[in-house]
Parts: sequence; C-alpha cells; structure tokens
Amino acid sequence: MTLLKILAGICLLYIVCILLMALVQDRLLFPRWAMRGETVALPATAERLSIEIDGVGPLAGVFLPANPKPPAAAALLLGFGGNAWDAERLAIYLNSVFPDRNVVTFHYRGYAPSAGHPSAEALLEDAVRIHDEVVAAHDPGQVVAIGLSLGAGPAAHLASRRALAGLILVTPFDSIEALARDLYPWLPVRLLLRHRMDVADALLRTSAKVAIIAAARDEVVPARRTEALRRSANWVVLDRVISGVGHNDIYDSAEFVAAIKTALRLMEERTEPHE
Repeated sequence: MTLLKILAGICLLYIVCILLMALVQDRLLFPRWAMRGETVALPATAERLSIEIDGVGPLAGVFLPANPKPPAAAALLLGFGGNAWDAERLAIYLNSVFPDRNVVTFHYRGYAPSAGHPSAEALLEDAVRIHDEVVAAHDPGQVVAIGLSLGAGPAAHLASRRALAGLILVTPFDSIEALARDLYPWLPVRLLLRHRMDVADALLRTSAKVAIIAAARDEVVPARRTEALRRSANWVVLDRVISGVGHNDIYDSAEFVAAIKTALRLMEERTEPHE
C-alpha cells in the first residue's frame, strides 16, 4: 500500500510538472521578461521604422545606414535576433561589425514597442512582411538575412520564400521540437509544444548561399542539433565552429567576427551554386 502511495505521488508530481511546463512554455521560448530595460542610444543617422499589421498593430524597427557608403553590390543586412535580443542592440552590433553595410532589424511581435503577442507562426510570417516592406522602401540590390539562435527560424523561413543573396545562421538548431526534446527529455514535447519552427525544412527549400557558425561550448543548442541542420543546407559556403565560446559570448569573439565577415564576402560574390 505504501509503495502504491509513493508511485501515485510520483505520478501526480510528474503531471503537475507537465502542466506547469505547458503553462510557462511561452515565457521560456519568448522571454520578454529577460529583456534589458534601459534605453539604447541610436546614432543620429538611424531611422525608426514601422509596419502596420491588420488586427495587431505596428511592428517597430530600425534602419542604420552604412557609414561610409556601401561598396558596389553590397547587400542590405536584415537581422533576426535571439529570443532575448533587443532589435536596436542587434542593429548596433551588426553596424559595429559591418559599418559599410545598411542594416535593418525589427522587434519581434509582442516585444515592446512592437504590438501583439509572440508566437513561432507570427515570427515566420512577419519575416516575409518585413523583407517586402524593406525592399520596397530601400530597393537594395541584394539582401542577406542574419539569424541568431531563435532568429535562425524566421531568417531561414524568409530564405525559403524570397530570393536572398545569402543566409547567415549563428548558433542555429534544426527545429524547436527537436531542441525541446533534447533540453527536456522527460517531457512529452510533441503533445505539449504549441510552437513549430522547422529550420531544417526551410533550408531544404532555399537555393540561397548558407553560412553556419556554431559555438564549440554551446550550452543551449547541442552540437547534434546544428549537425542535423547542416545536412539540410543545399549550398553551404561557410561552416565554422568557434572555439572556446558558448551560446551567448560568441559575439565577443574575434574569431566569430572574422567568420561572419568572411561569410558575407562569400555571399556577395556572384557565383553559381556548387561552382
């Protein structure tokens, strides 16, 4: 009888844990609460952007123009940050690495000051909407999408829907579901997960040049999740693992900065697939 009570207690605790994870999955996947609250000082040349979504409200973004003027055939960089990245900080970071490229970033839906509520589906849909608005407004010769961590999802989805010069993925994963299974092997992820973002499937459907940059000590995205993604890319121009860094400090690495610069150079070159 005592053993039955213990088993019943364990089962009840497991059910409570499952229900709790089901309730908090949005907060875990889209941790708006973890965003830094202080204001970011943008350069005087920065332009605030806004895209209105029917029934939702505006998406807020920023355009940082190149200084100096972009070279001939330079791509506009469209950045998609991680789930706790502020769009303005991302724009400033990309501008610091690529001062001679035009940079555009947007706050994800539901991330202030953008309106709405975040979801995987919304982020994917908004990526295409943002691209089309930016191309219409700035008429760049070519666009390179840069997706960091969670941003790999909308960036890869965009590459599967629009003709891009390239796609740079940093600490990427193959799918949210596969990543969640690795992080929470004790959970029935397939039944609980409300958000679907299949980066590997999107890569199968794009002919864009792809660069994959991973962190050797990534504590969030296991190496096998990035390896599964590699197998889906049709045209990889750069595949680099940055030594001695993790998921969050990779951006401070000189080796990473050199790798992402090389990736952009290869994408701006006019070459044919698998040449």
